[in-house]
Amino acid sequence: MRKVFILSILLAGFIFSANVSNAQSTYKTGVGLGIDFGTGMTLVGPSVKHFFTQKDVGQFDVLFGNDYTVIQGFYQYHKQIQNAAGLQWFVGAGAGVGLYDGGSDFLVRPLVGLDYKITDVPLSFSFDWKPTIFIGNGDSDFEAARFGLGFRYAF
Repeated sequence: MRKVFILSILLAGFIFSANVSNAQSTYKTGVGLGIDFGTGMTLVGPSVKHFFTQKDVGQFDVLFGNDYTVIQGFYQYHKQIQNAAGLQWFVGAGAGVGLYDGGSDFLVRPLVGLDYKITDVPLSFSFDWKPTIFIGNGDSDFEAARFGLGFRYAF
């Protein structure tokens, strides 16, 4: 919990020092909070989303919860939804590692979701469905009911 607090303070300092003069309906980078929830535990932590092109996006999260830490990265393909300013759908995949006392898991995570950037306000929100395949300690597991929320400052 102490790690989340320290990361939150650093993230807040970074956000408040950023320049907001280029607010629009699209953005290049978003920094904020990621939440992973569903079957089992809820994980919370810092999240960064970066548009390499209009359609090619990378996302990186470090999430914490119940003595479990997940470090994960995703590639996402984004596409604008017609007649819906700032709203995009995306599909992608990623991998990560789950760390806990006494072991670790390798995670494989396809995802599909929506990303919304409020026009003229530097905030973006995302919601996605990301079923997870856990591989570790000679065993594997699958959780279909895993979802993500993202709240990011966009610049």
